[in-house]
Amino acid sequence: MTTSTPDTRTSGTATHREIRQQPASWQRTAADLAERRADLDAFLRPVLATEGLRIVLTGAGTSAFVGDIAAETLRRHLRRRVDPVATTDLVADPTGALGEGGPVLLVSFARSGNSPESVAATRVVDDFSSSAAHLVITCDAEGDLAVEHAANPRSFVLTMPPETNDTGFAMTSSFSSMLLAALLTFLPQQADAVPALVAAVETLLDQEARIASLAEGTERVVYLGSGALSGLAQESALKMLELTAGQVVAFHDSPLGFRHGPKALVDPSTLVVVYGSANAYTAHYDADILRELRENGTVRVVSVGGQDADELAFPLDAVADLDDGFRAVAAIAFAQQLALATSVRLGCTPDNPFPGGTVNRVVQGVTIHDHRGEAVGR
Repeated sequence: MTTSTPDTRTSGTATHREIRQQPASWQRTAADLAERRADLDAFLRPVLATEGLRIVLTGAGTSAFVGDIAAETLRRHLRRRVDPVATTDLVADPTGALGEGGPVLLVSFARSGNSPESVAATRVVDDFSSSAAHLVITCDAEGDLAVEHAANPRSFVLTMPPETNDTGFAMTSSFSSMLLAALLTFLPQQADAVPALVAAVETLLDQEARIASLAEGTERVVYLGSGALSGLAQESALKMLELTAGQVVAFHDSPLGFRHGPKALVDPSTLVVVYGSANAYTAHYDADILRELRENGTVRVVSVGGQDADELAFPLDAVADLDDGFRAVAAIAFAQQLALATSVRLGCTPDNPFPGGTVNRVVQGVTIHDHRGEAVGR
């Protein structure tokens, strides 16, 4: 294992601090949720008892991927309909997303809640479902989304610890804390998973230099994952694109889907990362793609969280028995650290990779149009 000192160019950044604060933030998130449990349950109990209720998890970008991951786990445990639908889809095509009507619990994820689509999506859902209820999970109590729903009797605002309102460009502790909060909101009986998640992420944080060494010679990265880990793969690829300002191209797919064309992009400058599933059946497909790519001999292949003894393996033994949605909370630290290390290697400024403003921390330039055809604001 590489034990050299981590690159000092990363340690002074907000992004580095926000990656490393995650264990403490998760503990505060769980404690805050426990403190508000009675009020949260009083809000959710009648909503969840509504016949024909559809739970929709929404957000934009990284916040949308929170929903993609959580939906897989919640469907499995709740045995009810849970659909991830990005705010960008809800706003752009509300009829396609909500045309069936019926009662909806919209769970909105947002770091700041100031992206134009955040509030717009909740208003669109209210137009399509007269009995819509809203659970807002956000890192900014003063953001537009939280303020919009603070006094609404059909809404409940759950605010993450203030430090998770990441000041760096890329969402890091905000992502993992909102994901943990979403899972514990609906699965409170699994609150005892938090110490295991903390132990698992600390093993990754302790390997910062080893993870950083993978950035050398890497010009493109592929993240692969199945089920809940598919959303994790997508978020991981986005972190690389964001923090390197697109200089390192990153892709995502599933281990099975990768063979159907995307595998063509693999060359000696490609790093492939396979997120290993805790599901024994699904893990067979992870092992198959690892073996196939390693036999190729020209590409570096890393496994994260799998039962793999290769020298490029990063096992997460502390969370080996948890559902993949929970394991994603810890596993994302691998991709966050790799993206940060690659960013500084390329001479980027991780806290502001786009100094010219071509891409912004909070999305700008979006006009929200009334779905009846009239522009109503920016």
